[in-house]
Amino acid sequence: MSSLLREEMQRVLFRPAKHRLVEFIEIEEPTPGRHFLCVSVGQKKVVQLSIVHCQISQSTQKSGSKKLPTKRSSIQECYKRTEIWSLHDLTLVDGRDPDVDDPCFLLHFDKVRTVMAITCSAKYTMVRALVALCDRYCQKPLNLQNFDFPYIKPTTYYSNRGDCVVLSQICFYACNLVCLSMCPVPLDA
Repeated sequence: MSSLLREEMQRVLFRPAKHRLVEFIEIEEPTPGRHFLCVSVGQKKVVQLSIVHCQISQSTQKSGSKKLPTKRSSIQECYKRTEIWSLHDLTLVDGRDPDVDDPCFLLHFDKVRTVMAITCSAKYTMVRALVALCDRYCQKPLNLQNFDFPYIKPTTYYSNRGDCVVLSQICFYACNLVCLSMCPVPLDA
């Protein structure tokens, strides 16, 4: 489902603005409809965070049948970017309390923007994406506060996932083989 949403938002909202949607999470907002916190990269490597509101507006259009009109939603009218910020303007991301599974976090721009993710996992997914994009495009570390850091930044062991993971798996299998070869096998007559 999320890949379909990603493709739809990319096609309808971000591609016409010459942006590439990198990451998005669903968030809760007081207004009706679905809301998303999106991160996109523009042509000049400008990274933007935006709140996207999806309000399905149903308009009556004539269908092939003359009996009853059919209600159809217009996808183009559905997605609207209601708030936009630059990643350069983000000074701090505050997770509020790292010891509690709280999906709420604070984005500090000129003003503080409270974001309520649907799940705590979505919150950490967005923060990992922001850290990676900040390292890549802003050449400065993103200030994080009140997060469980092992879930955000990879440790040195996992920093080079390709070779390290393969090597550790080979070592694990080799240790298992050695242990199994040392176990006595009961011989039943």
